[in-house]
Amino acid sequence: MHPSLSALVVMGVAGCGKTSIAHALAASIGGRFIEGDAFHPAANVEKMTRGIALTDGDRIGWLDSLAAELARAAAAGERPVLACSALKRRYRDRLRASGASLGFVYLEVNKQQALTRMAQRSGHFMPVSLVDSQFADLEPPAKEPLTLSLDASHPVDAIVARALAWYEEAGPATQFVVAC
Repeated sequence: MHPSLSALVVMGVAGCGKTSIAHALAASIGGRFIEGDAFHPAANVEKMTRGIALTDGDRIGWLDSLAAELARAAAAGERPVLACSALKRRYRDRLRASGASLGFVYLEVNKQQALTRMAQRSGHFMPVSLVDSQFADLEPPAKEPLTLSLDASHPVDAIVARALAWYEEAGPATQFVVAC
């Protein structure tokens, strides 16, 4: 049995389905969806829009903002569902420093699937050209505590059902989910 979870983080590369899964999880639990991309400072968005990958330094303030939002949400007893990439272990550890007991759902997708999905979406600032940089930065959360890896090629409802079953098995502290 896992320690009680106060939050769940949905993570993965661009195009893996984080936003779709997080929205569905929020709806399933009566939670509040939080889009991690909305916390990027304007300089990060501009950089990515121009096809320039973010550096670790670019991401620090963003991750700290997300950790602060997780802490606020947990303190308020909300049911937040946050979608973000959390590509590297040190990024996930920065989120873990929020004080919330985080579980991570890693949506695994291959590069071709990510490219196809990215090419089909519209209205997002991140271009398909940055998919390679996402995979270059990705450190899958193998052997990290409180982590579930799921194949992102499955239907949304199947992924959400599996994530909810895992979450309930893990022992949610306050019956809410946070997806990043």
